[in-house]
Amino acid sequence: MSADQGVMRIGEVHAQLRKYFPDIELSKIRYYEDKGLVQPSRSRKGYRLYSETDVECLREAIRLAQEEFVPLRVVRLRLIEQGLLKDVPVPSSPRHAAREALSNVVSIPVPPSTPSARPVLKVVAPSVDGVVAGDQHYLSMAEFLSMTGLAPAALTQLHALGLLAPVSLGNEIAFTEFDVHVATVALTLLERGLDIRLLGSLRRVAEREVGLIDDLSAPWRSKGSGFSGERAREVTVELAAEVGALRSVLYERALQDYLGPST
Repeated sequence: MSADQGVMRIGEVHAQLRKYFPDIELSKIRYYEDKGLVQPSRSRKGYRLYSETDVECLREAIRLAQEEFVPLRVVRLRLIEQGLLKDVPVPSSPRHAAREALSNVVSIPVPPSTPSARPVLKVVAPSVDGVVAGDQHYLSMAEFLSMTGLAPAALTQLHALGLLAPVSLGNEIAFTEFDVHVATVALTLLERGLDIRLLGSLRRVAEREVGLIDDLSAPWRSKGSGFSGERAREVTVELAAEVGALRSVLYERALQDYLGPST
């Protein structure tokens, strides 16, 4: 049997991990699975089955989180980059389902020939100045495809790569203004000949930056910080702007070095 096939139960995995992390609890393994840091297979009866790769993935995740204090969302990116984890959307945990009234859809069916009238979805044109905060507006799938010019196959691929984040509203799949902006820019790149699979790396770059912001803002967002939720949010936004400004300067310099002096 291949080392990548699940052969171990969670108790066996727990016993192996305790050789390296004596204080590790069984619940931590399930928690890491909820966070998308390990992807065990399932037996016909629903039992988790872990492969040797899964155990190695857990070992590295625990090491990064406990010894290097890397935020979990960044841990996941590290695992993907090391080839220990597949870059697939993290499924919602059943324990969180009750509070996810608007959840990301798992798959996107072929759009219907005529848009359904339930529920009524407001069409919002993309803004060149960015998305304005306020009441969220949504597009039906047919409206989204019509506005962006995206082909259904490309839509499915962008969703699989995590670039689009449609939500479920009743029986309808709906897209946000962010999805419109992403699809519009992505389509321009695709028309220039870019391999659509490469767009997933851009998403990971954005997630890595948010992970850095999460790490930097943690002291202000902790319960004992003395900051109100509103103030902690303001500080986080300020940090995000500062990180964005630094990234912009570094990007400009790297691009200038790549292009060389103008002639």
